Amino acid sequence: MKTLKTMTYEVTGRIARITLNRPARGNGITMDMPREMAACVEQANLDPAVHVIALAGNGSGFCGGYDLVDSAQDMTMDNPGGDWPPGSPLDPLVQRENHRPDRTWDPMTDYAMMSRNMRGFMSLFHSDKPVVCKVHGFCVAGGTDMALCSDLLVIADDAKIGYPPARVWGSPTTSLWFHRLGLEKAKRLLFTGDCLSGKEAQEWGLAIESAPADALDERFETLLTRIARMPINQLMMMKLLLNQSVMQQGLHTTQILGTVFDGITRHTPEGYAFQQRAAEAGFKQAVRERDEPFGDYGLSSFKG
Repeated sequence: MKTLKTMTYEVTGRIARITLNRPARGNGITMDMPREMAACVEQANLDPAVHVIALAGNGSGFCGGYDLVDSAQDMTMDNPGGDWPPGSPLDPLVQRENHRPDRTWDPMTDYAMMSRNMRGFMSLFHSDKPVVCKVHGFCVAGGTDMALCSDLLVIADDAKIGYPPARVWGSPTTSLWFHRLGLEKAKRLLFTGDCLSGKEAQEWGLAIESAPADALDERFETLLTRIARMPINQLMMMKLLLNQSVMQQGLHTTQILGTVFDGITRHTPEGYAFQQRAAEAGFKQAVRERDEPFGDYGLSSFKG
């Protein structure tokens, strides 16, 4: 496997460990991350020694979502000159020009970029082998795409998980909230952009386990060890069997809609205003102003 920029990959016994590794940026998602994720998952699936995949993050939290500080402030994004042809939808300059309010917006340019990110995250869902995700600190916005595409979620009691961009500038592209929580609870979160604590996530059924922060690693490793005892062929069959129910509920169609909507959210009057405010005052200040009216800026659980 070529050198990874955004994560690490190692195999210990029967467990392949994928660890997000941009701690200085809250493991913020770049254009490289979904592609590297898919490559790591494929590596694990082809390795006959691997029975289960462990997904985690280095640093103070699992993932703070897309690395939007630059893109929201000046629409330059990261990864200029990446491994794509000039003029590609993955080119940050193409995306910047497509976001200018004085020009006609091409929604398919947005979709071509975001759908590829979504498919990278969905490599976890489609992985032959089970994926167990460990969340500590925070898992918000685009970070929830990776957590919810995993098969099982183990979370720290005091972690923060949710999708605040539902308030402005975002729509969940993987569209798994309904399938993980049910209709009413998914609406409760996405109608408000509220977050759950890890303990609440377990109570709501979003996480299979929650634990005090100092016991999280032990609980995570215990579950991984039990899954790793299973034969690979049995794990593959059980995952395929269960995932078919989700696919039959129309997940693929909903993901197309969610990804198109994600582009639309950045081109509404409110979306343009949010980006312009981030350019004026900085991304963190724009987020603070978005979240403070809800009374939960920086908090781990929802109000009400």
